[in-house]
Amino acid sequence: MCGRYVSPDTASIERAWHIGRINSNPFPRHFNVAPTSTVPLIRGNPTTGELELIEARWGFVPTWWKQPKLPQHTFNARSEEAAAKVMWRQSYKHSRCLIPAEGWYEWRAIESADARTGEIRTLKQPHFIFRADKKPLCFAGLMSMWVTGGDSAKATCAILTKNAAPSVADIHDRMPVVMPQKVFDRWLSPEVTSANDVAVLVGAADGDFEHYPVSSRLNTAKNDDEQLLEPV
Repeated sequence: MCGRYVSPDTASIERAWHIGRINSNPFPRHFNVAPTSTVPLIRGNPTTGELELIEARWGFVPTWWKQPKLPQHTFNARSEEAAAKVMWRQSYKHSRCLIPAEGWYEWRAIESADARTGEIRTLKQPHFIFRADKKPLCFAGLMSMWVTGGDSAKATCAILTKNAAPSVADIHDRMPVVMPQKVFDRWLSPEVTSANDVAVLVGAADGDFEHYPVSSRLNTAKNDDEQLLEPV
């Protein structure tokens, strides 16, 4: 899964992929992005087809959703199930996106002895996971334009996940699907509508990453500073 990640600022995204935003409001860098946050997202413009950078809610709400209570736990979508499940299948075939990141966090269960009592406790140690060259990356995402009332609509998204690659399997058994840049255009192409073709792209995901432990301050979503990336 992917429940927290580091989001680059607008300038870093534009430098990395030469993509402009559609408004004048720059995205700041965030070090502890949590579900329901507003995040930068790359999509193909539905009219021109050109790549553009927009804002989206990290927490997928399908276009057809009518209930007053929003769906829960829709910030990740299992890639093995997305083609068949009602929540995801339309976007899996027709509304894919890329979600820029510097890396993501996962928690490893570790045993620790209480210094006072000697009792062995199981703790969860957060790790930061990133590319070896430390360049920004893009998660494979699904997006939807959620109609919020009248003619208003808000972009929402989910990160696709897969079984963990060997480089991170010691931390967690799942990981986000990280798209290699060579397949960006095809991932975003409206001409790719076959579930099998989409699955092939998911299968091309990057798998070579590094990681190190970071502070448990990460566990509090309001903490959002660069010190969260320091190794402990």
